[in-house]
Amino acid sequence: MKLRHAALVVLTLACANAHADDALYRQFGEKPGLTKIVDDTYDNVLSDPRTAPYFDNAPVKRIKQKLVEQLCVLLEGPCVYTGRNMKRTHEGQNIDRAAFNALVEDLQAAMDKNGVPFHAQNRLLAKLAPMYRDIQDRE
Repeated sequence: MKLRHAALVVLTLACANAHADDALYRQFGEKPGLTKIVDDTYDNVLSDPRTAPYFDNAPVKRIKQKLVEQLCVLLEGPCVYTGRNMKRTHEGQNIDRAAFNALVEDLQAAMDKNGVPFHAQNRLLAKLAPMYRDIQDRE
């Protein structure tokens, strides 16, 4: 009897931790929400003169898929990122701080449009910020 009770307590705690771990992912609407945010971000990026040139002749479908995967992983969702690392992906694209910041603004606008809470946006942006070191083009 005590063993069954202990097992029930462990199971309950495990479920609570699982929900706590993916809370940020859920605030973004899980995979359907991330897909919509990525679609809206891409629309913003393509209409933004500061970022649009970086996406000329880019494989749109692949970029969106990999971005959803990457954001899902960063938000501790049940995904696996199958793309290349950021350094290799952005190599030779001459991305500077202004272009990186413009993309972040475009992402923020998409998150706002999709009702992502401000504190959740900040948590994601804090995870994305260090990527600049791998994305920037060093001459």
